[in-house]
Amino acid sequence: MNILYYDCAVIGAGAAGLCAGARTAEKGLKTIIIDRESHPGGVLLQCIHNGFGLHYFKEQLTGPEYAGRVTANALASGAVLMMDSTVTEIRENGKEKLLTVYSGKDGVTLIHTKSVILAMGCRERCRGNLGIPGDRVAGIYTAGAAQKLLNMQGVLPGRTAVIAGSGDIGLIMARRLSWCGVDVKLVTEIMPYPAGLSRNIAQCLEDFNIPLRLSTSLTGIYGKDRVEYVTVAPIIDGKADHSKEEKIFCDTVLFSVGLIPENELSRSCGIKLHPVTNGPVTDSNSMTGIPGIFACGNVLHVHDLVDFVSREAETAADNCVQYIAGMDKEETENNIFPVSPEGDLRYCLPCSCKKGKDVCFYMRSSAVRRKARLTVSCSNTLLAEKILNYVKPAEMISLTLEGEKLCSFVPGSKISVTLSPVEE
Repeated sequence: MNILYYDCAVIGAGAAGLCAGARTAEKGLKTIIIDRESHPGGVLLQCIHNGFGLHYFKEQLTGPEYAGRVTANALASGAVLMMDSTVTEIRENGKEKLLTVYSGKDGVTLIHTKSVILAMGCRERCRGNLGIPGDRVAGIYTAGAAQKLLNMQGVLPGRTAVIAGSGDIGLIMARRLSWCGVDVKLVTEIMPYPAGLSRNIAQCLEDFNIPLRLSTSLTGIYGKDRVEYVTVAPIIDGKADHSKEEKIFCDTVLFSVGLIPENELSRSCGIKLHPVTNGPVTDSNSMTGIPGIFACGNVLHVHDLVDFVSREAETAADNCVQYIAGMDKEETENNIFPVSPEGDLRYCLPCSCKKGKDVCFYMRSSAVRRKARLTVSCSNTLLAEKILNYVKPAEMISLTLEGEKLCSFVPGSKISVTLSPVEE
């Protein structure tokens, strides 16, 4: 059995883990980044299209290019990569954390660390999560699985396809399949608005004349050995109207119906999860309810752009460095302010903040609004305001609040973050 000692252990070597690990190592913490895959970069490695890095690197990159840069940054900073390794347990060990790691090469490794940054990313929902009836046949994939099959293994998943859900990976795969000669018959979406970014609707569907049917449900998948056809029906009053069901003949079905943060490890070590995001509940220090364990990226909440994942990871890393520097000092003053999302907001992170510390709120709308007002208030006093010309659930909203604005309020007072429509 191997025993290792580190200041910071980052779990996950995607964009979040690599950026967080680079930052902590750069700031002087002895850092290890652990991932179950054989190569760092996460899902970026299979995203061969461009459009990444416009905010973070100020230029347009493909997924592998972005992954290569953040991997190089992590290695240059002195972070250690531990690949083909799976963290199975996180335990308290005094003021330290004890990680149990398994790998085929090294067997069991115990890692003693002063802090942990969770950056495990997310996974796709699949047919089983939705309970779509029909036959168990070949030709059914998640959009990400089909993307990996095509982009990394050079295997065409089918010849005619229907895509269930208008998430960004599904939209990008609609275009990718079309480039390869696959006839994409239809993209369905149960909501009355698209789930993906507006630019992907335009560039991946409209530019290729691929039809998108909103308020439409995939109601069945049928075939003998492989998919032969699917049935779709319009959603009326919240339910699929089977009287208007129709057949769409195809040999392949892709599901792009949302992502789920990978939080089995978080749950097993007792971290409280958010009921909406399914990620950890964190404060303005990016810290979970367990001192010394931080979270960032898609394991915290699903992002729309990897650039924002990288920035959030660096913030978590900075907070981790500050925690290590003062880990022997007990905080005596209760200066916590709970955060409440209101109006048209589905959620707002972090779930609490502290006076005197600037905080960037990340949130998503629960409705499409052509114009909306975003406000932050405490005890009926307006602290910040922002007018948004267009909001939709697929696109994340952010707003930074200066921590000094909370200094005059009593700790424990609720901070309300509210999104409301503006009449035009």
